[in-house]
Amino acid sequence: MEDAYESTLDEVKRAEHLYYVSLKYTRTVDVIRSTMERLINTFDNGFLTILLFAKQKKKVKEIPPSPILRAKELERLGIYPEMNLPEYLQLYARLRMLMRLPYTRREEFRRHVTMVVQAEAGPEEINIDIIGEYYQKTFDFLKNLKNLVRP
Repeated sequence: MEDAYESTLDEVKRAEHLYYVSLKYTRTVDVIRSTMERLINTFDNGFLTILLFAKQKKKVKEIPPSPILRAKELERLGIYPEMNLPEYLQLYARLRMLMRLPYTRREEFRRHVTMVVQAEAGPEEINIDIIGEYYQKTFDFLKNLKNLVRP
């Protein structure tokens, strides 16, 4: 469990650097996508940490092998309501969906760099401000995770 938790911290540190440093100076869609990948990895490792903790507390018998199955298992179990997992599971699913969809670039190398994702409901824009919101929610998830595994 400690290894998974440490991996979660490492991923959020990388995402933090991408958001606060790389995106500030580079302003490309590639950095936006890299930040999103790091946030997804943070959630992957965080969900694994929760399941390992639950297994240690004998609330779970088996941990699914893939990240998406682990997320579905957490959703199904509904354990640890104090963590507000449905909100984070929804953000995780959204980030994964956005990464799979085709996209275009707009205003690269400028303050309003935007990744325009071609979603079913129509084009969706992901910019620096939206990535900041996603980062903040991921950081909140990490605080809740810390409170759970290291009270």
